[in-house]
Amino acid sequence: MAMLTLPDYLRPGLHLVFVGLNPGLYSAQTGKYFARPTNRFWPALSQANFFGREVKAGDEKILFEQGVGFTDVVKRATAQIDELTRDEIIADAQKLRRKIKNFSPAAVCLLGVTGFRWVFQIPAQRQVALGPQTEIIGASRVYVLPSPSPANAHSSLPALAAEFRQLKIWLRRIGINYRAQ
Repeated sequence: MAMLTLPDYLRPGLHLVFVGLNPGLYSAQTGKYFARPTNRFWPALSQANFFGREVKAGDEKILFEQGVGFTDVVKRATAQIDELTRDEIIADAQKLRRKIKNFSPAAVCLLGVTGFRWVFQIPAQRQVALGPQTEIIGASRVYVLPSPSPANAHSSLPALAAEFRQLKIWLRRIGINYRAQ
């Protein structure tokens, strides 16, 4: 039986790649990133006016054509992240780093400190701030945002939208002036 997952939206020449922890079952079943109605990814992007228009689950293909990719640290869909094994996280984080090096997007945005810890093997004792990071993957610069998952009660929708606005400002600072069409 095939593993339930989401397709990668990766290719050379991308400006930005959003990286989730792993697909939720609902997202994998619908074939759309961050598809659960309670997930705040798309509403936060829309409130932040990140792309100059409202965006929703299923817009991945349109955004991909405009230079924005999507993938996950771990590709296997689960109901909760605690269903993932340590070995699976380590192996898939290595695969993700190889993919990013291969496609070399200008910037990678990890959605959640947990994903950043997984990708860079950062111990729990080390504080991780949101925003631009000193770590890179190949030539790709790295930025960390809060997880938009409803399980992350620490960040409200307005707070997430504000973080997405900061990401857009940072992208401009590093020479990525993304304009949606």
